[in-house]
Amino acid sequence: MTATIQFETKTKALIDDLKSVCANYGLGNDGNEFKIITQVFLYKFLNDKYVYELKQKEPALAKAEDFDKALDKYSEEDLEMLTMQISANTAYIAPKNFLSRLFQEQNEPNFSEIFDQTLLNVAKDNTDIFSVLTQGGEKVVLFENLSKYVTDNKDAFCKAIVNKLVGFSFEHIFTQKFDFFATIFEYLIKDYNTNSGGKYAEYFTPHAVSKIMAACLVPSGTEVSNATCYDPSAGSGTLLMNLAHAIGEDKCTIYSQDISQKSSALLRLNLILNNLVHSIQNIIQGNTILSPYHKQDDGQLEQFDFIVSNPPFKLDFSDYSADLDSKANKERFFAGIPNIPKSKKDSMAIYLLFIQHIMHTLSAKGKAAIVVPTGFITAQSGIDKKIRQKLVESKMLAGVVSMPSNIFATTGTNVSILFLDKTNTENVVLIDASNLGEKVKEGKNQKTVLTEAEEQQIIDVFASKEAKDDFSVVVSYEDIAAKNYSLSAGQYFEVKIEYVDITPKEFTEKMQGFETNLHDLFAESKQLEKEIQDNLKGLRYE
Repeated sequence: MTATIQFETKTKALIDDLKSVCANYGLGNDGNEFKIITQVFLYKFLNDKYVYELKQKEPALAKAEDFDKALDKYSEEDLEMLTMQISANTAYIAPKNFLSRLFQEQNEPNFSEIFDQTLLNVAKDNTDIFSVLTQGGEKVVLFENLSKYVTDNKDAFCKAIVNKLVGFSFEHIFTQKFDFFATIFEYLIKDYNTNSGGKYAEYFTPHAVSKIMAACLVPSGTEVSNATCYDPSAGSGTLLMNLAHAIGEDKCTIYSQDISQKSSALLRLNLILNNLVHSIQNIIQGNTILSPYHKQDDGQLEQFDFIVSNPPFKLDFSDYSADLDSKANKERFFAGIPNIPKSKKDSMAIYLLFIQHIMHTLSAKGKAAIVVPTGFITAQSGIDKKIRQKLVESKMLAGVVSMPSNIFATTGTNVSILFLDKTNTENVVLIDASNLGEKVKEGKNQKTVLTEAEEQQIIDVFASKEAKDDFSVVVSYEDIAAKNYSLSAGQYFEVKIEYVDITPKEFTEKMQGFETNLHDLFAESKQLEKEIQDNLKGLRYE
């Protein structure tokens, strides 16, 4: 077993242990469990990261047998000077708030209060860099009072949590990269995705979809710098993390907005794990469609170099639908705002607003990838068609990939990925990947899983804009307009008829064969007709 796999196994074991503690105190599958798990995991990660960075700057601390005792010899001024040498992306943990100090105090009376206050202290000390902002200007700090979620035995619960945390060290994994932390993050939140497929967007987009979107937007070997990356419905940030990894975490800045408190908390955790702390200040909790937050100095909406999104497809936004029909939104929602149905208001196609919002906030050199229901790419009329028409007429459509069914385990809706590129000067590639993948069971749901080779096949064909039989076509904008703006690859595939040359003798033999077969079939038919008539004559009333 490699060291990386060992660390991955140990980290997953820690997550399992924390969930076990929650279950033992009646919090298993409780709505608050995820708050406890994610926050204590993050406290442990930040605690160990600060200690790791101190040791990197001060070898004497790294060699010390007892780190706490060695650090106690530093004056406040010396420790402050040492801390200033550490990257601003590392949270500051005052020695009194170390996990090791909590461990030492675990038998004190009212330990749960000490536990809570420690986390609150860390949150307060790091408010400026690590807080998520709401659109109303409130700062959502790192940690909250966690013991309030336990009814009885609060001290014992907090003690059990601390004892699980102290037996593990993150110090060995800070050199790990995206692939490691993407796996850990997915494992950490896997039990908290199950309620995401209904009224609100996915918290986690399948790895295959995320990888394909990022790789098609930023082909391997592409040099990008100082890029702005945006997701207007970020969820837990899986799409943004893959995009940032493709560009280079130090070469881009992330922006997002999401109405869900839970999503914003998960996205912050994801950013911290993936060394993107500098972007936390751009994470906004709020309603993108009603009140887009990111704006330029002149009040116009900010425009971004890269946009990725897996927006909610259907949502009841009837309460504020009328507010969207304003002069200020006329250009932004150029194709229209979906009507409010008399019934099933939660089936309102909000994704159509997200597509228009993305088109409006894409910079002049911008590229975007958006997950849409496959029905969008062929709808014959309405807002869907108006959007496709604009994508074609403004020549900002780069391609479409229709994914296999059940690529999302939590929804049966077929999905496609829409790729936009405002600098596109070539034809458009349409890929039908619906026949790829293997069906597997995931709980009660069926899921389609792509192999790495199939993922790469899609990425390569998209990059090369290659036409392959029954898989992809390359068409002009004029071709698309002539097909009523359909973006379905299947509608452009050629129906091939194979011609085989035969001799006059072979032709005569084939015709004689057809005549003989036809004669036999007619004879059989007549015989069958006679039998049916005879049987009818034999029927008597009783």
